Order: sequence, then structure tokens, then C-alpha cells
Amino acid sequence: MDENASGKLLFIVLAATLLAVIAALGVARRYGAAMKRLMSLPAPPQDEGAGSATASVASAPAARVTLADNRRAVRRVALLLLLMSVLLSTSDAALFLGVAGGREGLLTPARLATFAALNLWPVIPALGLLWRWSRWRVLGALLLWFVGALLLIAWRSIEPQPLASVLGFLVSEIGGPMLLIGALCLGSATRAIAPWLLPLLMLLVATSVAGTDALAWIVAQRPQWLMALPAGMAANQVMLFFVLAPWLVAWWPAKWLGRALAAAYARRWLSELLVLFTALWGIVLLLRALGAWHDLGAAAAVMLLPLLWIPLVVTLARRNTTQRGRPPTLLVLRVFQRDAQVRALFDRVIERWRATGNTVLIAGTDLVERTVDADDIFAFLDGRLGERFVRRPADVAPRIAAFELAPDAEGRHRINEVYCHDSTWQQALDALVAISDVVLMDLRSFKAHNRGCRHELGVLARAPRLARVVVLVDADTALPEARADAAGAPPGRFVWLDAARQPELLAALFVADTAAHG
Repeated sequence: MDENASGKLLFIVLAATLLAVIAALGVARRYGAAMKRLMSLPAPPQDEGAGSATASVASAPAARVTLADNRRAVRRVALLLLLMSVLLSTSDAALFLGVAGGREGLLTPARLATFAALNLWPVIPALGLLWRWSRWRVLGALLLWFVGALLLIAWRSIEPQPLASVLGFLVSEIGGPMLLIGALCLGSATRAIAPWLLPLLMLLVATSVAGTDALAWIVAQRPQWLMALPAGMAANQVMLFFVLAPWLVAWWPAKWLGRALAAAYARRWLSELLVLFTALWGIVLLLRALGAWHDLGAAAAVMLLPLLWIPLVVTLARRNTTQRGRPPTLLVLRVFQRDAQVRALFDRVIERWRATGNTVLIAGTDLVERTVDADDIFAFLDGRLGERFVRRPADVAPRIAAFELAPDAEGRHRINEVYCHDSTWQQALDALVAISDVVLMDLRSFKAHNRGCRHELGVLARAPRLARVVVLVDADTALPEARADAAGAPPGRFVWLDAARQPELLAALFVADTAAHG
């Protein structure tokens, strides 16, 4: 076996992670630019109406879901991540002490519990991903864990350990993995895109490593054709050829792998949160396996076995979950060109709502990094993003009928979007309102000249089945004009909530709660 195998595998992981981060940023930028271009394209002339988009989807009344139900569902997902993390960290500790430790008697209950607790740190970024924590908040929580780990080591050590030694151990345990996790999963664009690209890029980088190995073997053999190459040919040109040429062969398996991931996501075999969670723990365990490679060789792959807990636990949790009635559907509308504020609102409110209800919206570049999924990513890379756009009113009904309204394996609901041209968004809006139970409309900085928002207010006021429209306003909102556009609504339908009361926003969306808002 190649004695440098562990080093090569580490290089593959590091290089693929770096390329995944760079590619994710590039894809996000180009995706947004492509959306702008496609949205501005004129649709072909067509007289057909949008038709009935969702009679079968919204025929049953929505389940009566309360804020308390939502909080319980969020806690359930958090406990699921915690349970899987405990199983992963305990199994990791058992394998490290019993197999990688290499000394008999090292695996004892007390030592297992200590190492399992120390290995549990990935649950912090995992919960941060669930709750959309900022990088600084994740780092702050990790710092608290770091202090707790120091105290635990001091308590469990038989002999006093030098502080520098303990600090070095903890930094070596979490420093490298956390750098990779932070780059891959904790940025907006990278979180949404990079984990899906990582397997493809690991395959491509692996073929480049194989290419350089092939070059080294050829040079060692000194064949005649190599000696006959022109003396002026630079060595770096030859090296670059052997690094990149294998991609011509590996591109097709990588493309197939991307489509397979998209298909698995479409069938709900994979979800955004579970892919992030698996990537997070996969990095930790893979680096652990590479660290054990020197002693165990290829048998160090046994350190990856704890990942099997993830599909097992998720499958059991899914079988024990019962859904009561049709989940309520939330339609999100907003004033465009206010990207940062809309993203913050999405993180605080929509991410929580997803635990008990569906979310639908008209796609826009402001929320690409929050709503793009595996199917979108690989459709874009295949040059098929334009196929997702509603080009004529007759396309609205099939697009909405294809919405993914069933929950993912961990229990959260997906974000469903309609991609519209400037000439078809009004028909899409009518269809989305028809299937929605509640609307969240962000009218901060709304002005009288925002004709699109004024049209939306009129549609919401006239809609026959909406239970509630929660409108977020601020000091810059042209409130008299907005209220006038919504004047024809049934009494109590519109709830006008000032931005200073944003903590009440999520609660206001749950119609089943009887608390008064306004």
C-alpha cells in the first residue's frame, strides 16, 4: 500500500473543500445573475389563464397549529440532532479507545464517557446550522465548550496536566475540523451550495492525484517517448496536463453523481439539514480516520462507521412521527432590493416556521442563498435553470402542482418557489394566494411607487380564503397608501406589525392562537 496514502487523502479533503467553497461563491453569483436575466425576458404571447392551480393541494382545511406546537417541533429537531451527535461521539470515542488507541484496557466506562463528552463539540455548529446562528455566535458557544472541556479534563485527569498540553490537545481536536466546517457550512452561499459540490470535487481532485502518481511512475520508468519530448517543454506544463487531463474522464462520473444527489433530494432521501449535519460529522470523523492511518492503515476507515447512525436514527424518527392534517402554508411577500433585511427576517422567522408548515414565495435574487436547493444547483450547472421559469399563464398550475409539500425526514418543510418572468408574476401570485393560509408581507421601506406591492395588497384583500395577513412595517413605510390598498379586506384579516415588535412576528402567524395582535 502507498505509504503516503494518508497524506494524499488529506490533500484531497483539503483541496476539495477549498474548491467547493470557491465554486459555491461563484455559483451563487452566477445563479443570481442568470435569474435577473431570465426574469427580465419577455414571455411569448398567450391568452390562456392560469387555471385552477391547487384545488387538490388546498382542498382540506389546514391543521390548527399553535406557536407552542411549533416550538415543540423545533425542539424535536434539535433533540434529534443532539441524539445523533451523542451516538456519533460515543461510537467515535469507543473506536478511538478500543481500536485506534492500540493499548489493552484503555476502553473503560469512565474513560469512554469522558472522551464521548469531549468529542461532542460538533453538536454546537450543528445546532447553529439549525437555528441559523452567525459565525460569531457559533464561535462563542464553542469557546464556552472549550472552557467546559478544560474543567472536565482537569477533573478526570489522574495526574495534573500542564495547561499548555491540555490546550494543545483541545486545539488539535477541534481546530482543523472547525476551520473546514466553518468554511464549508457556516457561510450563506457556502452553506447552501458547497456541501452538495464537495463529493464531486473530491472525485475530481482524486483523479488529479492519480494523474500525478501516473506521471511519477512514468518518469521513474524513463520511457523513450518521454526522452524524445522537446527540451523546451516546461516541467510545470507537463505537470499541469497530468493534473487536469484526468478531469476529462472524471467529469462524466462527477456529472452523474451530481444528478444522483439532485434525484435523491427530490425523492426526500436527502434533505438540506441532514446533508449539512452529515458533512459536519463526516469531516470530523474523516480527519480522525486519517490521524489513525499511520497505526491502522486502510483499517482506519472503521472510524467512519459511526456515520451509519444518521440514516438509522432518522428512519426510526420518521416512522414514529405522525402528521395531523394538512400543514398550514405561509406565503412570503416582500419589497425587493432590501436583501440584508429580508435575509435576517428569513433566518429569524421562516426557519422556525418550517418546523410545522410549508412556505411558498415568488423567487427572487434576494433570497437565493436561503432557498436554493440541490435540484436548483444541478439544474443550473446543467444549463436548465430557464426550464424552471413560468413562461406563460398555463405553466402556473403544473409548477404549483409539483410543489414538495411533505416534510423532510427530520420533520422540517421545504421552501417552494415559483420562478417568474416580469410578465407572469401576477398570475403566479394569484395561484400562490389560492393555496396559502397565512401571508407574511415585509413592507419595510414601502413607498407609493412600489406598484407591485400595491397590486399584492389588493389581491390579498380580495382573496376568499386567507386566514391572516401579517404586514411588517417601519418608519419608512408609506402606511396610509398601504392601508388604503388593503381597505377591502374582511375585518381582522390584516395585522399591521411595527418592526420594533419583530419578536412578536412569528407568534402572529399562528392563527390558531387566540392572542390579539395589531
